[in-house]
Amino acid sequence: MEIGILECGHAAPAAAKVHGDFRDMFAALLDGYGLNFQAFDVENMHFPDDVRLCDGWLLTGSKHGVYEDHAFIPPLEVFIRDAFAARVPMVGICFGHQIIAQALGGRVEKFRAGWAIGRQIYDFEELGEIALNAWHQDQVMEYPAPARAVAASDFCKNAALIYDDWAFTIQAHPEFTSALVADYVEMRRGTADYPDDRMDAAAGHAAAGKPIDRTPIAGRIADFFKNSHAKREAAHA
Repeated sequence: MEIGILECGHAAPAAAKVHGDFRDMFAALLDGYGLNFQAFDVENMHFPDDVRLCDGWLLTGSKHGVYEDHAFIPPLEVFIRDAFAARVPMVGICFGHQIIAQALGGRVEKFRAGWAIGRQIYDFEELGEIALNAWHQDQVMEYPAPARAVAASDFCKNAALIYDDWAFTIQAHPEFTSALVADYVEMRRGTADYPDDRMDAAAGHAAAGKPIDRTPIAGRIADFFKNSHAKREAAHA
């Protein structure tokens, strides 16, 4: 399968030198599942020519809010709606999770309780408790009618959504290793409105080597792409 990575943002340059950009993180996360990748820098207005160009689309995280005024957001929402209508499967991560929800009629806001940083525990349908790294303040507060929630935590009610067979989205960052989170904490501590206690907890979990359940989520993403693609192919046979 050919998966197009829609780069809604990029890793911080200092982090990218060590860990790669988001496209590299997803290629590493999904290595061994028979997926091929090509990337499109939609943040800088480089969009695919057609929603059917690839067999599926993966929308990355971003430093931007989906409700902010950026040139790439309106055409990205159009692309999402067109891909959904054409039944081309999509996976959204963090910003990708939020922009798919917004494009299809949901509501995204800054969460009153603030930031989720580093290792978080989620209750995933079919998988049970899963530990993943997160880095977000915005959340999907209301998801659109085609969706249902398939994961939650005490902090994030709509932590993962499934839209029939055609979109699967996750608020956390399965592509983020603990080493990356440790570097992000070091780079960003004392900036913006990051709470010291949450930065300390994230750094502590990373330093202690607390396990992160990247493999089951990688398998879930790969299975989603393959199963959805097979259903689409069967429908057009």
